[in-house]
Amino acid sequence: MDTVDVGMTTLGLIGSGNIGGTIARLAVDAGIDVVLSNSRGPETLTDLVDELGPHARAATAEEAASAGDVVVVTVPLKAYRDVPVEPLRGKVVIDTNNYYPERDGSIAELDDESTTTSELLQAHLPESHVVKGFNNIFFKHLATLARPSGDPDRSVLAIAGDDEAAKTEATALLDRLGYDAHDVGALAEGWRYQRDTAAYAALYADPDSADFSPRVVKADLLQQQLDAAVRYRDE
Repeated sequence: MDTVDVGMTTLGLIGSGNIGGTIARLAVDAGIDVVLSNSRGPETLTDLVDELGPHARAATAEEAASAGDVVVVTVPLKAYRDVPVEPLRGKVVIDTNNYYPERDGSIAELDDESTTTSELLQAHLPESHVVKGFNNIFFKHLATLARPSGDPDRSVLAIAGDDEAAKTEATALLDRLGYDAHDVGALAEGWRYQRDTAAYAALYADPDSADFSPRVVKADLLQQQLDAAVRYRDE
């Protein structure tokens, strides 16, 4: 997919844990303002905001949703219904969610594979444009594999979504953060890089390394793993 600079200046984050904090650091390094939030309140983000500097501020989830030109939702899946709806209307929302039944509880429509995690968020945000991304890479690898555009060691990250314009915006954001985007298709195809697939986090780890060192992942390798994915219901 061709990269288009959509002029995004502010990234909202609903959730500021390992993935959210890493995305925020990459964004600040790229000259993007970030508005961070979590479930515990802005006052608990003081240390992270201080670390990130003047391009970052803490807010409520509603405020982060309102402030972001693009908003990243990176909360435990069990909390997806707490994501504010109204301030995200019409916006591109990048969803990093993964399903961990031991954490999230059993979700019948995910267990029977009649839907996917990002489709659940899209149903909760019917007037937003959800793009699945950042869900299949370990946060430390996300931090260390970022490279400038044109760098031969630049890696690719998968995205999926039902709106082509939204995927173009997500691609532009990824480019600024140091990654190429690989379009997997509609949100329904997001299962191909969910937890327990070949395209999940271990893909970005050097298989010959004993310490989970990162490895560069190009589009051909990612596509091979996406093609290898099998749904449990089809086995």
